[in-house]
Amino acid sequence: MQILRVPQGEFELGRYPKRKKELLRAWDAADEYLLNYLNESGLVKKDLNVLLINDGFGALTVTLSEDNKITTWSDSWLSQQGVRQNLVENNLDSKAVTFKNSIDEPQGAYDLVLIKIPKSHALLEDQLARIKPFLPETTTVIAAAMARSIHTSTLKLFEKYLGPTKTSLAKKKARLIFCEVDKSLAEIKSPYPKSYVLEGTDYTIINHANVFSRESLDIGTRFFIQHIPQSEKYKRIIDLGCGNGIVGLMAANKNPQADIIFSDESYMAMQSAKENYENAFNGQRKAEFFLNDCLTGINKDSVDLVLNNPPFHQNNAVGDAVAWQMFKQSKDVLKQEGELWVIGNRHLNYHVKLKKLFGNCKTIASNKKFVVLKSVKI
Repeated sequence: MQILRVPQGEFELGRYPKRKKELLRAWDAADEYLLNYLNESGLVKKDLNVLLINDGFGALTVTLSEDNKITTWSDSWLSQQGVRQNLVENNLDSKAVTFKNSIDEPQGAYDLVLIKIPKSHALLEDQLARIKPFLPETTTVIAAAMARSIHTSTLKLFEKYLGPTKTSLAKKKARLIFCEVDKSLAEIKSPYPKSYVLEGTDYTIINHANVFSRESLDIGTRFFIQHIPQSEKYKRIIDLGCGNGIVGLMAANKNPQADIIFSDESYMAMQSAKENYENAFNGQRKAEFFLNDCLTGINKDSVDLVLNNPPFHQNNAVGDAVAWQMFKQSKDVLKQEGELWVIGNRHLNYHVKLKKLFGNCKTIASNKKFVVLKSVKI
């Protein structure tokens, strides 16, 4: 745990999940800039109805929850667990905070809206479109991000969906965005979810706003599904980090005897995977869907095949910690002779990690950009 020191007080904050020797903070300079501005401006008074959007691990929720009615709205299951954890660590009542996931609709009229700009431009657009009906003209809207994440296109989204927008000067490489709610603007519906027909199939693939490659099949997934294995020995298959669920869907198609498990930490990914699977099989084939920290909670020695396209970032933090966790947990849940199949960019050198962990790693296929690897639990 590290100490966040802001005018509102000192707070112990940690990232979620907790990792040994964690070097990354649970907040950034944009959180600090925003909290300092709120203090200097006197905008935050007691008993405001506050909507917090994309609060990473609770820097805003923890700081503001004691005196206000807080709703936190996020697409990240991990972030929401982090917020809950940090409320408890600071002796604050997590039950006093309303948690909404990205599939839920906000409710009520908000006095103050604070937004951490997400990595996904599409997610921001979806969020702005969906909050507009709940914002009176008196609502104060402030967004925050590191300056590198704020572009002209970002400001245009605020102007398109909410109203006049301006930015602050940069401090510690962070900026604030100030937006006025213009009720004379016609309300524009969110353009999400989007869909396309999966090439070579009759499956219509639905993609909510925060799903990677929303409008067409990405080249990595295309390469992976060409090599998904087929065998009667696969009785239980996991699509780990499933996104919109195409990999698990095609595994189910090739292995009709198998039970399929989908796991992801994004609410929008999970909703997309559910809709795509149910539509493909007309609700006639069951599957399990886990909003989860990778494979936490899945029984050991219970799975025959794990299919995995690991992310190399968590929110805006880049690194291999998530991939390493996925590989280790895959080994735990696999039965003896169970298999982990991984696709990744060649330069990520996943074969080194897999060989170290499993004692073996075989290249199934490769091209100029991607490699499909297989490790067996022995």
